[in-house]
Amino acid sequence: MFRPLPFFIGLRYTRAKRRNHFISFISLISMLGLTLGVLVMILVLSVMNGFDRELRTRILGMVPHATVSSQQPINDWPLLADTLLEHPDVEAVAPFVQLQGMLTHDGSVAPVLVNGILPDKEVDVSIVGQHMTRGTLGDLQDGEFGIIVGEQIASRFGVGIGDKLTFVLPEASVTPAGVFPRLKRFHVVGTFKVGAELDGSLALIHAGDAARLSRWEPGQVQGLRVRLGDLFQAPRVAWELASLLPGDYYAQDWTRTHGNLFAAIRMEKTMIGLLLLLIVAVAAFNIISTLVMVVTDKKADIAILRTLGASPGTIMGIFMVQGSVIGVVGTLAGCVLGVLAALNVSAMVAGLEKLFGIQFLSSDVYFISYLPSQLIWSDVVLICAAALGMSFLATLYPAWRASRTEPAEALRYD
Repeated sequence: MFRPLPFFIGLRYTRAKRRNHFISFISLISMLGLTLGVLVMILVLSVMNGFDRELRTRILGMVPHATVSSQQPINDWPLLADTLLEHPDVEAVAPFVQLQGMLTHDGSVAPVLVNGILPDKEVDVSIVGQHMTRGTLGDLQDGEFGIIVGEQIASRFGVGIGDKLTFVLPEASVTPAGVFPRLKRFHVVGTFKVGAELDGSLALIHAGDAARLSRWEPGQVQGLRVRLGDLFQAPRVAWELASLLPGDYYAQDWTRTHGNLFAAIRMEKTMIGLLLLLIVAVAAFNIISTLVMVVTDKKADIAILRTLGASPGTIMGIFMVQGSVIGVVGTLAGCVLGVLAALNVSAMVAGLEKLFGIQFLSSDVYFISYLPSQLIWSDVVLICAAALGMSFLATLYPAWRASRTEPAEALRYD
């Protein structure tokens, strides 16, 4: 079978046992360095993608993708909801009343954001119903002043189902006895746990009870919470909804409330990826060292090939092929191992935790108790392309040096 001369000799140099075992050792180290670098990059970025997915699913499953509100209480919210549902990107709508204040119990105080909801509508726009640890959303009944709190709040106050909590609003009531803060006693009907800071800062009550605390008419709400098909289109959709609605309505999306968190995650992923890329760069630098030593070791062979009529381009191609083989084998090995590790890292960590009886991610500290992983093939392609590109570039200088070898000078002492 015909094979181009550079490929034939380059592959032969790669497979042959060299007299200089040190060069063979350096070649192996270069290949292993590329394998390790690609493996680690795929694994670490997959774990970061997993954390990003969990954070997005849990936090953005709780906070509104977008909201439509008014400066005045909204009376005809069902009609407004029907108007919002006409937008093709809107999947569900639910009313809400939002109150800020403090919860107190036996002398302990904690700031809290209280959302007044309709339980039957809230399940369409929030995942809180899927993360109830005690009770259900249906336990919130209009006029009974029940409250559902996060696990961190319940743990901080040491309360459970049926216990009393006092909600203090940042308003004062003037009475004949003087000026007093507005207080309301609630009884705990459920707890939830979704992770992150929401378990310690969020509570849920019935929208009717929230309207009474706000001194509104029954059925009035502050605004509508919107769930979108694509949450990353929220800024555009929010602007379109605000333009669509008549009257004094304004829209807000999650990028204004939690956008900084996800921007920080993206920046962190980028910086860690660049740092891990240095491992691949070091391995590529080793390819340069390997080929420089191979060129020195093969000067006599180069001189003979030049004497037989091989052009400088042919000599350059031989060593480019040899260096590229190291890069391709190392990158492919790292890609296969990295993909396997990313797909099984959660099970492997769980096995280590069971084997040694320890927990790497405590649910008391982190918002999840396992190591998530999400393999994104575009990341794999980008990592492999970067590794192959640096490996190829690393072959250029040594190959060029080989092509500049003078036959007479190389054979003078041989």
